[in-house]
Amino acid sequence: MNRIKEFYRISRPAPKRELDDTACDRYYRRLRLQAFTAATLGYSLYYVCRTSLNVMKKPILDSGSLDASQLGIIGSALLFAYAVGKFVNGFIADYCNIKRFMATGLVVSASANALMGVLGLAQSVIPTAVVFVAFAVMWGLNGWAQSMGAPPAIISLSRWYPLKERGTYYGFFSASHNLGEFFSFLFVGSIVTFAGWQAGFFGSAAAGAIGVIVILCWLHDTPESKGLPPVETLAHEKSRSQADRSVKEIQKQVLKTPAVWILAAASAFMYISRYAINGWGVLFLQEAKGFSDSEAISIVSINALLGILGTVLSGWFSDKLCKGDRKLPALLFGILNSVALTLFLYGGTEVWVNVLAMVLFGIAIGVLICFLGGLMAVDIVPRKATGAALGVVGVASYCAAGIQDVASGWLIDAHITVAADGTKVYDFAPVAFFWIAASVISFLLPLLNWKSNVSDKQAE
Repeated sequence: MNRIKEFYRISRPAPKRELDDTACDRYYRRLRLQAFTAATLGYSLYYVCRTSLNVMKKPILDSGSLDASQLGIIGSALLFAYAVGKFVNGFIADYCNIKRFMATGLVVSASANALMGVLGLAQSVIPTAVVFVAFAVMWGLNGWAQSMGAPPAIISLSRWYPLKERGTYYGFFSASHNLGEFFSFLFVGSIVTFAGWQAGFFGSAAAGAIGVIVILCWLHDTPESKGLPPVETLAHEKSRSQADRSVKEIQKQVLKTPAVWILAAASAFMYISRYAINGWGVLFLQEAKGFSDSEAISIVSINALLGILGTVLSGWFSDKLCKGDRKLPALLFGILNSVALTLFLYGGTEVWVNVLAMVLFGIAIGVLICFLGGLMAVDIVPRKATGAALGVVGVASYCAAGIQDVASGWLIDAHITVAADGTKVYDFAPVAFFWIAASVISFLLPLLNWKSNVSDKQAE
Protein backbone atom coordinates (compact mmCIF):
# COMPACT_ATOMS: atom_id res chain seq x y z
CA MET A 1 0.00 0.00 0.00
CA ASN A 2 2.81 2.41 0.86
CA ARG A 3 4.43 1.73 -2.51
CA ILE A 4 1.16 2.54 -4.27
CA LYS A 5 0.81 5.80 -2.31
CA GLU A 6 4.40 6.70 -3.10
CA PHE A 7 3.90 5.95 -6.81
CA TYR A 8 0.91 8.29 -7.06
CA ARG A 9 2.21 10.96 -4.66
CA ILE A 10 2.64 14.45 -6.11
CA SER A 11 6.12 14.86 -7.60
CA ARG A 12 8.90 16.16 -5.42
CA PRO A 13 10.68 19.31 -6.62
CA ALA A 14 13.59 18.67 -8.99
CA PRO A 15 16.90 20.54 -8.67
CA LYS A 16 16.41 24.11 -9.82
CA ARG A 17 17.47 24.78 -13.42
CA GLU A 18 20.06 27.47 -13.91
CA LEU A 19 18.36 29.51 -16.64
CA ASP A 20 18.20 33.21 -17.35
CA ASP A 21 14.77 34.88 -17.31
CA THR A 22 14.23 34.59 -21.07
CA ALA A 23 15.20 30.91 -21.25
CA CYS A 24 13.18 30.12 -18.12
CA ASP A 25 10.06 31.77 -19.56
CA ARG A 26 10.50 29.97 -22.89
CA TYR A 27 10.94 26.62 -21.16
CA TYR A 28 7.92 27.22 -18.91
CA ARG A 29 5.65 28.17 -21.82
CA ARG A 30 6.70 25.09 -23.81
CA LEU A 31 5.98 22.76 -20.91
CA ARG A 32 2.64 24.33 -20.06
CA LEU A 33 1.52 24.12 -23.70
CA GLN A 34 2.45 20.42 -23.69
CA ALA A 35 0.49 19.94 -20.46
CA PHE A 36 -2.55 21.73 -21.87
CA THR A 37 -2.40 19.73 -25.11
CA ALA A 38 -2.05 16.43 -23.26
CA ALA A 39 -4.92 17.25 -20.87
CA THR A 40 -7.23 18.32 -23.70
CA LEU A 41 -6.40 15.57 -26.20
CA GLY A 42 -6.09 12.95 -23.47
CA TYR A 43 -9.50 13.79 -22.05
CA SER A 44 -11.09 13.80 -25.51
CA LEU A 45 -9.84 10.21 -25.92
CA TYR A 46 -11.25 9.43 -22.47
CA TYR A 47 -14.58 10.46 -24.00
CA VAL A 48 -14.16 8.04 -26.90
CA CYS A 49 -13.92 5.22 -24.36
CA ARG A 50 -16.95 6.61 -22.53
CA THR A 51 -19.35 7.13 -25.46
CA SER A 52 -18.42 4.14 -27.63
CA LEU A 53 -21.51 2.19 -26.59
CA ASN A 54 -23.78 4.93 -27.95
CA VAL A 55 -22.95 4.14 -31.57
CA MET A 56 -23.34 0.38 -31.07
CA LYS A 57 -26.87 0.20 -29.73
CA LYS A 58 -28.62 -0.48 -33.03
CA PRO A 59 -26.35 -3.39 -34.11
CA ILE A 60 -26.46 -4.82 -30.58
CA LEU A 61 -30.26 -4.68 -30.61
CA ASP A 62 -30.37 -6.17 -34.11
CA SER A 63 -28.11 -9.02 -33.02
CA GLY A 64 -30.54 -9.91 -30.22
CA SER A 65 -27.72 -9.87 -27.67
CA LEU A 66 -29.45 -7.29 -25.46
CA ASP A 67 -32.68 -5.26 -25.47
CA ALA A 68 -33.16 -1.51 -25.01
CA SER A 69 -33.97 -1.77 -21.30
CA GLN A 70 -30.78 -3.73 -20.66
CA LEU A 71 -28.73 -1.23 -22.67
CA GLY A 72 -30.30 1.56 -20.62
CA ILE A 73 -29.26 -0.10 -17.37
CA ILE A 74 -25.75 -0.71 -18.70
CA GLY A 75 -25.45 2.94 -19.73
CA SER A 76 -26.69 4.12 -16.36
CA ALA A 77 -24.08 1.97 -14.56
CA LEU A 78 -21.37 4.14 -16.09
CA LEU A 79 -23.12 7.39 -15.25
CA PHE A 80 -23.88 6.53 -11.62
CA ALA A 81 -20.33 5.28 -11.03
CA TYR A 82 -18.99 8.41 -12.69
CA ALA A 83 -21.15 10.69 -10.53
CA VAL A 84 -19.83 9.17 -7.29
CA GLY A 85 -16.29 9.00 -8.64
CA LYS A 86 -16.27 12.72 -9.41
CA PHE A 87 -16.44 13.42 -5.68
CA VAL A 88 -13.97 10.77 -4.54
CA ASN A 89 -11.34 11.07 -7.25
CA GLY A 90 -11.58 14.85 -7.23
CA PHE A 91 -10.38 14.92 -3.65
CA ILE A 92 -7.71 12.28 -4.26
CA ALA A 93 -6.29 13.95 -7.37
CA ASP A 94 -5.28 17.06 -5.40
CA TYR A 95 -2.62 14.96 -3.66
CA CYS A 96 -1.48 13.00 -6.74
CA ASN A 97 0.98 12.99 -9.57
CA ILE A 98 -1.60 13.98 -12.16
CA LYS A 99 0.24 12.32 -15.05
CA ARG A 100 0.17 8.89 -13.40
CA PHE A 101 -3.33 9.35 -12.01
CA MET A 102 -4.88 10.37 -15.33
CA ALA A 103 -2.99 7.70 -17.28
CA THR A 104 -4.15 4.99 -14.87
CA GLY A 105 -7.80 5.90 -15.35
CA LEU A 106 -7.49 5.72 -19.13
CA VAL A 107 -5.68 2.38 -18.96
CA VAL A 108 -8.58 0.94 -16.95
CA SER A 109 -11.16 2.52 -19.25
CA ALA A 110 -9.50 1.21 -22.42
CA SER A 111 -9.17 -2.24 -20.83
CA ALA A 112 -12.87 -2.29 -19.96
CA ASN A 113 -13.72 -1.51 -23.59
CA ALA A 114 -11.41 -4.24 -24.86
CA LEU A 115 -12.89 -6.81 -22.47
CA MET A 116 -16.40 -5.93 -23.63
CA GLY A 117 -15.24 -6.55 -27.19
CA VAL A 118 -13.99 -9.98 -26.14
CA LEU A 119 -17.31 -10.71 -24.43
CA GLY A 120 -19.10 -9.65 -27.58
CA LEU A 121 -17.11 -12.11 -29.68
CA ALA A 122 -17.96 -14.87 -27.21
CA GLN A 123 -21.67 -14.04 -26.96
CA SER A 124 -22.71 -17.11 -28.95
CA VAL A 125 -21.46 -19.41 -26.18
CA ILE A 126 -22.40 -17.22 -23.21
CA PRO A 127 -25.99 -16.95 -21.87
CA THR A 128 -27.63 -13.57 -22.49
CA ALA A 129 -28.08 -12.96 -18.75
CA VAL A 130 -24.35 -13.43 -18.20
CA VAL A 131 -23.51 -11.05 -21.07
CA PHE A 132 -25.86 -8.43 -19.61
CA VAL A 133 -24.42 -8.64 -16.08
CA ALA A 134 -20.83 -8.68 -17.35
CA PHE A 135 -21.46 -5.64 -19.58
CA ALA A 136 -23.09 -3.75 -16.69
CA VAL A 137 -20.15 -4.51 -14.37
CA MET A 138 -17.51 -3.59 -16.95
CA TRP A 139 -19.33 -0.42 -17.99
CA GLY A 140 -19.71 0.57 -14.33
CA LEU A 141 -15.96 0.02 -13.87
CA ASN A 142 -15.43 2.17 -16.94
CA GLY A 143 -17.54 4.90 -15.32
CA TRP A 144 -15.35 4.91 -12.22
CA ALA A 145 -12.20 5.04 -14.35
CA GLN A 146 -13.71 7.90 -16.37
CA SER A 147 -13.99 9.97 -13.18
CA MET A 148 -10.17 9.87 -12.99
CA GLY A 149 -9.92 12.01 -16.14
CA ALA A 150 -11.39 15.44 -15.48
CA PRO A 151 -9.90 16.19 -12.01
CA PRO A 152 -6.21 15.81 -13.00
CA ALA A 153 -6.82 17.56 -16.32
CA ILE A 154 -8.33 20.61 -14.60
CA ILE A 155 -5.72 20.49 -11.82
CA SER A 156 -3.03 20.70 -14.52
CA LEU A 157 -4.52 24.04 -15.62
CA SER A 158 -4.37 25.24 -12.03
CA ARG A 159 -0.76 24.12 -11.57
CA TRP A 160 0.55 25.47 -14.87
CA TYR A 161 -1.54 28.56 -15.72
CA PRO A 162 -1.87 31.86 -13.84
CA LEU A 163 -5.27 33.10 -12.73
CA LYS A 164 -5.53 35.72 -15.48
CA GLU A 165 -5.20 33.05 -18.22
CA ARG A 166 -6.80 30.02 -16.63
CA GLY A 167 -10.37 30.91 -17.64
CA THR A 168 -9.50 31.25 -21.31
CA TYR A 169 -7.71 27.92 -21.40
CA TYR A 170 -10.48 26.28 -19.37
CA GLY A 171 -12.90 27.27 -22.14
CA PHE A 172 -10.69 25.63 -24.75
CA PHE A 173 -10.21 22.56 -22.57
CA SER A 174 -13.98 22.20 -22.14
CA ALA A 175 -14.22 21.56 -25.87
CA SER A 176 -12.51 18.20 -25.27
CA HIS A 177 -15.93 16.77 -24.32
CA ASN A 178 -17.39 17.58 -27.72
CA LEU A 179 -14.20 16.67 -29.55
CA GLY A 180 -14.24 13.25 -27.89
CA GLU A 181 -17.88 12.68 -28.80
CA PHE A 182 -17.13 13.64 -32.40
CA PHE A 183 -14.15 11.23 -32.50
CA SER A 184 -16.37 8.51 -31.08
CA PHE A 185 -19.15 8.92 -33.64
CA LEU A 186 -16.70 9.27 -36.53
CA PHE A 187 -13.95 6.77 -35.64
CA VAL A 188 -15.82 4.15 -33.65
CA GLY A 189 -18.92 4.56 -35.80
CA SER A 190 -16.89 3.84 -38.95
CA ILE A 191 -15.41 0.71 -37.41
CA VAL A 192 -18.86 -0.52 -36.33
CA THR A 193 -20.25 0.09 -39.82
CA PHE A 194 -17.54 -1.92 -41.57
CA ALA A 195 -16.48 -4.51 -38.99
CA GLY A 196 -19.35 -4.98 -36.51
CA TRP A 197 -20.10 -3.74 -33.02
CA GLN A 198 -17.56 -6.00 -31.31
CA ALA A 199 -14.78 -4.34 -33.30
CA GLY A 200 -16.08 -0.96 -32.15
CA PHE A 201 -15.03 -1.75 -28.58
CA PHE A 202 -11.53 -2.67 -29.77
CA GLY A 203 -11.38 0.59 -31.73
CA SER A 204 -12.27 2.67 -28.67
CA ALA A 205 -9.68 0.73 -26.64
CA ALA A 206 -7.05 1.59 -29.26
CA ALA A 207 -8.02 5.27 -29.03
CA GLY A 208 -7.61 5.05 -25.26
CA ALA A 209 -4.15 3.53 -25.66
CA ILE A 210 -3.12 6.48 -27.83
CA GLY A 211 -4.40 8.80 -25.12
CA VAL A 212 -2.29 7.05 -22.48
CA ILE A 213 0.83 7.60 -24.59
CA VAL A 214 0.01 11.29 -25.07
CA ILE A 215 -0.56 11.77 -21.32
CA LEU A 216 2.66 9.99 -20.31
CA CYS A 217 4.73 11.98 -22.82
CA TRP A 218 3.31 15.49 -22.36
CA LEU A 219 1.29 15.87 -19.15
CA HIS A 220 3.83 17.23 -16.67
CA ASP A 221 2.95 17.14 -12.98
CA THR A 222 4.12 20.50 -11.62
CA PRO A 223 6.56 23.26 -12.65
CA GLU A 224 8.62 22.42 -9.57
CA SER A 225 9.03 18.82 -10.78
CA LYS A 226 10.76 20.25 -13.86
CA GLY A 227 13.14 22.44 -11.89
CA LEU A 228 11.05 25.58 -12.27
CA PRO A 229 9.58 27.90 -9.62
CA PRO A 230 5.85 27.57 -8.82
CA VAL A 231 3.41 29.15 -11.25
CA GLU A 232 2.72 32.07 -8.88
CA THR A 233 6.39 33.08 -9.17
CA LEU A 234 6.59 32.43 -12.90
CA ALA A 235 3.50 34.56 -13.54
CA HIS A 236 4.51 37.27 -11.05
CA GLU A 237 1.18 36.96 -9.25
CA LYS A 238 0.60 38.99 -6.13
CA SER A 239 0.00 37.03 -2.94
CA ARG A 240 -3.65 37.00 -1.89
CA SER A 241 -4.85 37.49 1.67
CA GLN A 242 -6.72 34.57 3.18
CA ALA A 243 -10.10 34.91 4.82
CA ASP A 244 -10.78 33.90 8.39
CA ARG A 245 -13.27 31.23 7.38
CA SER A 246 -11.97 27.78 6.58
CA VAL A 247 -12.67 25.97 3.31
CA LYS A 248 -14.82 23.52 5.23
CA GLU A 249 -17.03 26.32 6.56
CA ILE A 250 -17.43 27.85 3.11
CA GLN A 251 -18.31 24.48 1.58
CA LYS A 252 -21.03 24.05 4.21
CA GLN A 253 -22.35 27.46 3.21
CA VAL A 254 -22.50 26.34 -0.44
CA LEU A 255 -24.52 23.27 0.51
CA LYS A 256 -27.02 25.58 2.21
CA THR A 257 -27.30 27.95 -0.78
CA PRO A 258 -30.60 27.35 -2.66
CA ALA A 259 -29.31 29.02 -5.83
CA VAL A 260 -26.61 26.36 -6.21
CA TRP A 261 -29.15 23.55 -5.90
CA ILE A 262 -31.44 25.25 -8.42
CA LEU A 263 -28.59 25.38 -10.93
CA ALA A 264 -27.73 21.76 -10.14
CA ALA A 265 -31.32 20.76 -10.90
CA ALA A 266 -31.30 22.82 -14.12
CA SER A 267 -28.09 21.14 -15.20
CA ALA A 268 -29.57 17.74 -14.37
CA PHE A 269 -32.54 18.30 -16.70
CA MET A 270 -30.22 19.69 -19.38
CA TYR A 271 -28.10 16.53 -19.13
CA ILE A 272 -31.23 14.45 -19.71
CA SER A 273 -31.71 16.11 -23.11
CA ARG A 274 -27.97 16.01 -23.85
CA TYR A 275 -27.54 12.32 -23.15
CA ALA A 276 -30.87 11.48 -24.76
CA ILE A 277 -29.52 12.56 -28.14
CA ASN A 278 -26.00 11.24 -27.60
CA GLY A 279 -27.28 7.92 -26.29
CA TRP A 280 -30.42 7.31 -28.36
CA GLY A 281 -30.29 9.79 -31.25
CA VAL A 282 -28.68 7.33 -33.66
CA LEU A 283 -31.29 4.66 -32.89
CA PHE A 284 -34.08 7.24 -33.32
CA LEU A 285 -32.88 8.26 -36.78
CA GLN A 286 -32.50 4.64 -37.82
CA GLU A 287 -35.86 3.39 -36.59
CA ALA A 288 -38.13 6.44 -36.72
CA LYS A 289 -36.81 8.10 -39.87
CA GLY A 290 -35.25 5.23 -41.80
CA PHE A 291 -31.70 6.55 -42.07
CA SER A 292 -28.88 4.07 -42.63
CA ASP A 293 -26.35 3.37 -39.90
CA SER A 294 -23.70 5.62 -41.45
CA GLU A 295 -26.18 8.44 -42.17
CA ALA A 296 -27.57 8.40 -38.63
CA ILE A 297 -24.13 8.36 -37.04
CA SER A 298 -22.92 11.21 -39.28
CA ILE A 299 -25.94 13.41 -38.50
CA VAL A 300 -25.77 12.94 -34.72
CA SER A 301 -21.99 13.48 -34.73
CA ILE A 302 -22.58 17.02 -36.01
CA ASN A 303 -23.93 18.13 -32.63
CA ALA A 304 -20.70 17.05 -30.93
CA LEU A 305 -18.61 19.00 -33.42
CA LEU A 306 -20.72 22.18 -33.22
CA GLY A 307 -20.74 21.91 -29.42
CA ILE A 308 -17.05 22.81 -29.56
CA LEU A 309 -17.93 26.22 -30.98
CA GLY A 310 -20.55 26.86 -28.32
CA THR A 311 -18.33 25.77 -25.44
CA VAL A 312 -15.21 27.65 -26.52
CA LEU A 313 -17.01 30.94 -27.16
CA SER A 314 -19.54 30.83 -24.31
CA GLY A 315 -17.37 32.24 -21.55
CA TRP A 316 -15.83 34.85 -23.83
CA PHE A 317 -19.05 36.32 -25.20
CA SER A 318 -20.79 36.31 -21.81
CA ASP A 319 -17.85 38.24 -20.35
CA LYS A 320 -17.63 40.71 -23.23
CA LEU A 321 -21.26 41.18 -24.23
CA CYS A 322 -23.07 40.54 -20.93
CA LYS A 323 -20.36 41.71 -18.51
CA GLY A 324 -20.17 38.34 -16.78
CA ASP A 325 -23.93 37.91 -16.33
CA ARG A 326 -24.79 34.44 -17.72
CA LYS A 327 -28.53 34.44 -16.96
CA LEU A 328 -29.81 35.95 -20.22
CA PRO A 329 -27.61 33.90 -22.59
CA ALA A 330 -28.42 30.76 -20.55
CA LEU A 331 -32.14 31.44 -21.05
CA LEU A 332 -31.77 32.13 -24.79
CA PHE A 333 -29.65 29.07 -25.47
CA GLY A 334 -31.91 26.98 -23.23
CA ILE A 335 -34.84 27.91 -25.45
CA LEU A 336 -32.72 27.16 -28.53
CA ASN A 337 -31.95 23.73 -27.06
CA SER A 338 -35.66 22.91 -26.78
CA VAL A 339 -36.41 24.26 -30.27
CA ALA A 340 -33.59 22.23 -31.80
CA LEU A 341 -34.66 19.07 -29.97
CA THR A 342 -38.26 19.52 -31.15
CA LEU A 343 -37.07 20.06 -34.73
CA PHE A 344 -34.98 16.90 -34.53
CA LEU A 345 -37.83 14.77 -33.19
CA TYR A 346 -40.68 16.15 -35.32
CA GLY A 347 -38.98 17.85 -38.27
CA GLY A 348 -39.43 15.09 -40.82
CA THR A 349 -36.97 12.97 -42.76
CA GLU A 350 -35.22 15.59 -44.89
CA VAL A 351 -31.48 15.34 -44.29
CA TRP A 352 -30.97 19.10 -44.19
CA VAL A 353 -33.64 19.53 -41.49
CA ASN A 354 -32.00 16.95 -39.23
CA VAL A 355 -28.55 18.41 -39.90
CA LEU A 356 -29.85 21.89 -39.00
CA ALA A 357 -31.41 20.50 -35.81
CA MET A 358 -28.07 18.97 -34.77
CA VAL A 359 -26.18 22.17 -35.59
CA LEU A 360 -28.49 24.23 -33.35
CA PHE A 361 -28.63 21.54 -30.68
CA GLY A 362 -24.84 21.23 -30.59
CA ILE A 363 -24.25 24.96 -30.21
CA ALA A 364 -26.94 25.26 -27.51
CA ILE A 365 -25.70 22.28 -25.52
CA GLY A 366 -22.11 23.50 -25.81
CA VAL A 367 -23.07 26.80 -24.20
CA LEU A 368 -25.28 25.18 -21.55
CA ILE A 369 -22.60 22.67 -20.53
CA CYS A 370 -20.37 25.62 -19.73
CA PHE A 371 -23.06 27.75 -18.04
CA LEU A 372 -25.46 25.36 -16.28
CA GLY A 373 -22.80 22.65 -15.98
CA GLY A 374 -20.61 24.73 -13.68
CA LEU A 375 -19.79 28.33 -14.53
CA MET A 376 -23.03 29.89 -13.20
CA ALA A 377 -22.66 28.01 -9.92
CA VAL A 378 -19.04 29.16 -9.62
CA ASP A 379 -20.21 32.74 -10.21
CA ILE A 380 -22.39 32.78 -7.07
CA VAL A 381 -20.06 31.12 -4.53
CA PRO A 382 -16.81 32.23 -2.89
CA ARG A 383 -13.74 31.29 -4.89
CA LYS A 384 -12.56 28.85 -2.23
CA ALA A 385 -15.71 26.77 -2.70
CA THR A 386 -15.47 26.32 -6.47
CA GLY A 387 -14.92 22.58 -6.09
CA ALA A 388 -17.90 22.16 -3.80
CA ALA A 389 -20.21 23.96 -6.24
CA LEU A 390 -18.95 21.91 -9.19
CA GLY A 391 -19.32 18.74 -7.15
CA VAL A 392 -22.98 19.44 -6.38
CA VAL A 393 -23.72 20.26 -10.02
CA GLY A 394 -21.71 17.30 -11.31
CA VAL A 395 -23.37 14.67 -9.14
CA ALA A 396 -26.86 15.96 -9.97
CA SER A 397 -26.05 16.08 -13.69
CA TYR A 398 -24.70 12.57 -14.05
CA CYS A 399 -27.25 10.97 -11.75
CA ALA A 400 -29.93 12.52 -13.97
CA ALA A 401 -28.11 11.27 -17.07
CA GLY A 402 -28.11 7.78 -15.59
CA ILE A 403 -31.80 7.93 -14.74
CA GLN A 404 -32.43 9.13 -18.29
CA ASP A 405 -30.74 6.07 -19.76
CA VAL A 406 -32.88 3.69 -17.69
CA ALA A 407 -36.12 5.63 -18.26
CA SER A 408 -35.51 6.08 -21.99
CA GLY A 409 -34.69 2.42 -22.46
CA TRP A 410 -37.85 1.40 -20.63
CA LEU A 411 -40.06 3.86 -22.54
CA ILE A 412 -38.65 2.68 -25.87
CA ASP A 413 -39.02 -1.00 -25.01
CA ALA A 414 -42.57 -0.52 -23.66
CA HIS A 415 -43.79 0.98 -26.95
CA ILE A 416 -42.43 -1.50 -29.48
CA THR A 417 -44.91 -3.48 -31.55
CA VAL A 418 -44.15 -6.40 -33.83
CA ALA A 419 -45.57 -6.35 -37.36
CA ALA A 420 -47.01 -9.40 -39.08
CA ASP A 421 -43.70 -10.05 -40.81
CA GLY A 422 -41.86 -9.96 -37.49
CA THR A 423 -40.43 -6.46 -37.96
CA LYS A 424 -40.16 -4.33 -34.83
CA VAL A 425 -41.98 -0.99 -34.99
CA TYR A 426 -40.79 1.69 -32.58
CA ASP A 427 -43.07 4.39 -31.14
CA PHE A 428 -40.84 7.20 -29.87
CA ALA A 429 -43.69 9.58 -28.92
CA PRO A 430 -43.59 8.93 -25.13
CA VAL A 431 -39.81 9.15 -24.84
CA ALA A 432 -39.76 12.25 -27.09
CA PHE A 433 -42.16 14.00 -24.69
CA PHE A 434 -39.87 13.05 -21.79
CA TRP A 435 -36.81 14.52 -23.52
CA ILE A 436 -38.48 17.78 -24.57
CA ALA A 437 -40.09 18.30 -21.15
CA ALA A 438 -36.68 17.93 -19.51
CA SER A 439 -35.14 20.51 -21.85
CA VAL A 440 -37.92 23.02 -21.12
CA ILE A 441 -37.59 22.59 -17.35
CA SER A 442 -33.83 23.09 -17.66
CA PHE A 443 -34.21 26.68 -18.92
CA LEU A 444 -37.17 27.54 -16.66
CA LEU A 445 -35.46 26.62 -13.38
CA PRO A 446 -32.67 29.26 -13.58
CA LEU A 447 -35.35 31.95 -13.74
CA LEU A 448 -35.73 31.37 -9.99
CA ASN A 449 -32.20 32.80 -9.63
CA TRP A 450 -32.83 35.78 -11.88
CA LYS A 451 -32.39 38.35 -9.11
CA SER A 452 -29.35 36.69 -7.53
CA ASN A 453 -26.00 38.45 -7.75
CA VAL A 454 -22.37 37.37 -7.62
CA SER A 455 -21.30 39.50 -4.68
CA ASP A 456 -20.78 36.43 -2.50
CA LYS A 457 -18.03 35.30 -4.83
CA GLN A 458 -15.85 38.13 -3.67
CA ALA A 459 -16.20 37.08 -0.03
CA GLU A 460 -12.79 35.46 0.15
